[in-house]
Amino acid sequence: MRTLIVDDEPVARQILREGLNALGGVEIIGEAADGQMALTLIHSLEPDLVFLDLQMPVLGGFEMLSRLQGPRLPVIVIVTAYDQHAIRAFEAGAIDYLLKPVSEARLGQSLERARRLSQSRLQVVESVAQLQDAAPSPASNPGAARVRKIVGKLNEEYFLLNPNEVLAFQAEGDITWIITMKQRYQATLNLKGIEERLAGSLFRRIHRNALVNVNQIRKMSMITSQRWLVTLHNGQEFVASKRMVKSVRDVLSW
Repeated sequence: MRTLIVDDEPVARQILREGLNALGGVEIIGEAADGQMALTLIHSLEPDLVFLDLQMPVLGGFEMLSRLQGPRLPVIVIVTAYDQHAIRAFEAGAIDYLLKPVSEARLGQSLERARRLSQSRLQVVESVAQLQDAAPSPASNPGAARVRKIVGKLNEEYFLLNPNEVLAFQAEGDITWIITMKQRYQATLNLKGIEERLAGSLFRRIHRNALVNVNQIRKMSMITSQRWLVTLHNGQEFVASKRMVKSVRDVLSW
């Protein structure tokens, strides 16, 4: 597996590098001392696997993860001293975390898990999304709501999407579409699952088959006393059903 090591401590990187070389089956293609450098290398080198420290200068591990996106996401393994956030990430379904100092046996187990996970691009992307969900709020804004990423499929590739770039979610039979300004992606969750994931956000159910982003509504026109035509910024229109009209009126009252 083409592997990137990210840690601000040179000794920690060396120990991990020597452990991986001893196990074999790994090509170390780069090292980074902070999250910003790691993002650059992930984008340019497209590693299969990243061993990521959490506490780093410039850009910490969780901050780096929050900015990670694209169709070629790597498997992420957290490597850290005991950290409640690392444990929370693992419990949320992340691939693995290693506690320093890392033993060779434990490193070997982690590699095997990473190899299995890498066989499914969808599972890799979903594991990164779970790690992002587990990240603590930034210290500068501890009360801020966490932005929960959405996984979308385009052809044979999977993307992590920020909810604020999504105009709406639309169900068509067994398929749920993610509608952005320039593209449509196939969702990996059904509409109910997406609604639960985005609970408390600016998305509102306006029809049994549609969930729209309030910030992406351009205009709302009344058809009858209980039916509304909702037009998004891309020109797409939805008719709000009687059952959902209260949610639409709540939006208008803002």
